[in-house]
Amino acid sequence: MSAREAEVLAAVAEHLNNAEIAGRLFISVRTVESHVSSLLRKLQVEHRRELIALAPAVLTSSTPPASASAASEAVSALPSPLTSFVGRDSEALALAQAVAGHRLVTVVGPGGIGKTRLALRVAHELRERFEDGVAFVDLVTVTESAAVPAAVASALRLGESQDRTAEQVIAGWLSNRTMLLVLDNCEHLLDAVGVLLEQVLTTCPSVRVLATSRSRLLLPFEQTYAVPGLSLEAAEGRLPDAVELFVSRAAGAGAVVAPADLDRVAALCQGLDGMALAIELAAARLPAVGLDGLEAGLADRLALLEGGRRVNDRHRSLRSALDWSHALLSEPERALLRRISVVAGPFSAQAAAEMLMDWAPVESDGVPALLARLADESLLVPTTTPLGTRYGVLETIRQYGAAQLEAADEVDLARSRHLQWCVAAAERLGEPVMDGDEGVWWRLAYDEVSVEARHTLPWACRRADERDASYRLSLLMARLSLTRGRPGESQRRYELAATLAPDDAASAAAYREAAGAADARQFGNEAIRLRELAADAALRAGDRTGACIDLARAAELVGRGPGIMAVPPPPSEVERLLGRARPLADGNLTAESRILTADAFARDVEDPQVRSHAQRALELARRAGDLLAESAALDLLTAAQLAAGELGEALQSAVRRTELLRTVPINADSALEFFDTYQMASQCALAAGDLPRARRVGEGLLTLPFYREEYHLATSRLIVVGLVAGTWDEAMQQATQFRTGWERAGRPLQGNVRTAPYAAAAICGLRGDDAGRTDWMSVVSALETPVRLGPVPGRLGRDPGAPFGRFFDALVLLHRGRIDETLDLLAEPPEGLSGDAGGLWRAWYASAWAEAAALADHPEAGEWVRRAELATLGNPIAQAVVQRASGLLKERADGPGGGHEVLTAAAATLHSLGASYQHARTLVMLGGEDAEDGRATLTAMGAAEMTWPPV
Repeated sequence: MSAREAEVLAAVAEHLNNAEIAGRLFISVRTVESHVSSLLRKLQVEHRRELIALAPAVLTSSTPPASASAASEAVSALPSPLTSFVGRDSEALALAQAVAGHRLVTVVGPGGIGKTRLALRVAHELRERFEDGVAFVDLVTVTESAAVPAAVASALRLGESQDRTAEQVIAGWLSNRTMLLVLDNCEHLLDAVGVLLEQVLTTCPSVRVLATSRSRLLLPFEQTYAVPGLSLEAAEGRLPDAVELFVSRAAGAGAVVAPADLDRVAALCQGLDGMALAIELAAARLPAVGLDGLEAGLADRLALLEGGRRVNDRHRSLRSALDWSHALLSEPERALLRRISVVAGPFSAQAAAEMLMDWAPVESDGVPALLARLADESLLVPTTTPLGTRYGVLETIRQYGAAQLEAADEVDLARSRHLQWCVAAAERLGEPVMDGDEGVWWRLAYDEVSVEARHTLPWACRRADERDASYRLSLLMARLSLTRGRPGESQRRYELAATLAPDDAASAAAYREAAGAADARQFGNEAIRLRELAADAALRAGDRTGACIDLARAAELVGRGPGIMAVPPPPSEVERLLGRARPLADGNLTAESRILTADAFARDVEDPQVRSHAQRALELARRAGDLLAESAALDLLTAAQLAAGELGEALQSAVRRTELLRTVPINADSALEFFDTYQMASQCALAAGDLPRARRVGEGLLTLPFYREEYHLATSRLIVVGLVAGTWDEAMQQATQFRTGWERAGRPLQGNVRTAPYAAAAICGLRGDDAGRTDWMSVVSALETPVRLGPVPGRLGRDPGAPFGRFFDALVLLHRGRIDETLDLLAEPPEGLSGDAGGLWRAWYASAWAEAAALADHPEAGEWVRRAELATLGNPIAQAVVQRASGLLKERADGPGGGHEVLTAAAATLHSLGASYQHARTLVMLGGEDAEDGRATLTAMGAAEMTWPPV
């Protein structure tokens, strides 16, 4: 019994007459009569009523139901892929869930993304859920809308009817069936497909449709699923989908990808936007051109990825796949697609309208509709952002658009319009806003313009007719980049502006700002180079005073900032620069002040002339009203005061600098002063034992806009304060930010921030985490800049014995009870620590030195404690630790309890000053209930068990 006969028999069992059966099955009455006669003969009965009686048994046992036969035929029509399906597990699950929840699901995406393969996989997986099977209809060969119903009817194996349309035949046949209908490649027949599906889904309640299209069908009951590029995220035990596809197809082409090359393959797949067709074509080319050739060919992927002969010519190459989409567009849509190929990142409808204003055939007020249409065609990717809807373009489609733009001879005009838009957009950003929601929006708007500026400037700079616009855009983006927290980009933009400037005066100004941006990012060698370039340009412009100040500031930085010099300048550099500067001063007060400051910074800080130069430079700067020059002179005075052990005076000078800068705008010119002022004030407060002030002023670094992405510079002082104060959890969080920022900045050599990772290493040591300590010490080593050793000119080396490092290591050794090692480490008496660095750490060093002597019962412990009392003047925390050491000596001299009163007083002082770690350590030394409290505090801090008494 045939499938049609089974259908007729089932209808007879329902007591339908021949006309009714013909209407249901969309066949003629004569055909029904023929089938009924055949059934009577085959079942050997004479009357219709006997057929009705036999039908249930026959249909359930003797012959497969008609629906099952139909299902079998439909399933057999699903194409079988010629290659294995790779990955897409999460996408297949999501699409299957969409089909389960919606009656019409349209799979959308650009050509070659893998829509058909994904739909077929899901159809195969779901076929058992549909009683009447799955039917597949490929519309790629259908070129006329009127032919769509006939194509679908043919795929369903339905014949024609004289008195019914094809749509009615299809809807009637599907009306009582539970089926999944897969319509592939609908993009060029949207209207016709929409009409048919609306009729089918309205009249066939158990039918679901899975369509693939580069455009949405725009039906009210449609659910769309956008196919993303193949994933580059590796699942556990598996390669990323994109890489797995490449490896699989390469193997099919006879090439083996070595494990060592998988990262290169991943980068290649990312460059191909994860587009399945592009990856398959690239893998097929691997035997011919190798990975090197594929990587080089990414710049022109449309030419590189030409496939071989394929059954479906549309997918023979990327270009042919995109040609298919392009042919479906209107002329305004084509013009828009090719012209926006000059845009680098996601853009708004307003931006596109501004760039294409009055440029036929695109009309500005019609741009939003055109963009929506291109998005519907999967040629643009719309996303919702805090700034509104933005349209992105896959790189493959961008290259296709660029080729069309060149063919239309519109490249220069499109790029020029793009450049003009960048200038206008940068100007609209206005004064930066950093705080609150408005600050978030400003930064996002900046980021959009920055991407476009970065893309257009290389082209614009080569065009003589675009020089002025390029200069303006470079200056604008340089200023905005610094405020955005990207001093490296700011420096590059200012340097570019200097080369594009209309005259030498403008060039000098731009080089000056570039030097300031280099200061901000702590690239001292770059700053010196750029200041000298500024001086040269200023001299060409006849600005002797400006050149003098530039040269003096370059000379000043040589002595003032050795910690930001990856390569120390030669010893003669200061005199060379000042030799050029002095004849140009011409009595200018700022110039004279800067020359004095530079000269003094090049001297030994304990040289008496340093202080006199500082006082004279201060006087000149104040008379000139130059706050930055005054701040630089105060920094010089602070260094002299620290070297002399005048901690209170040094702190006052440092605080005075913070007050001066309150009225100074934060920009490239002032960047170095702001950083140095906050970090120096924090260090001086720490040296003076004022932890709250050290933290408060150190937090000032976090407010500097140019350190929003330079975390290692913004958090550097707070980590040290956290070590001493005992706020270790917070300090280690900041240390993580420090390391992230430093690595993102390219791991620069910046010795001036070595204290931060060293403090993190000490915290790890105090917590018993030796692996962590070793890891952080590797960062310390990587940050260390070369220093000059002794009087031998040009002799460079490392400074492993910095006072802060010996103090931090001593904290760990004392905590672990390793007293003899501590004494060896602190063999140099505190009086031997010289210079401003010695002055910053002398009190802390002396406190550990005295404690080690007391714990070791050193023969000269009493004398060391007395010397430490003098060395810690001005730092009450260090003084309390020395007091504790004297109490320990009294315990030894007078017996248990003899030093209890002294230790108790030291503990109270340390508690009041916020020195949590040292306070807890003192409680442990007191013993009894105090010791229990101290150990509980140390445990809460995460400290390893304190060895007490020392072994």
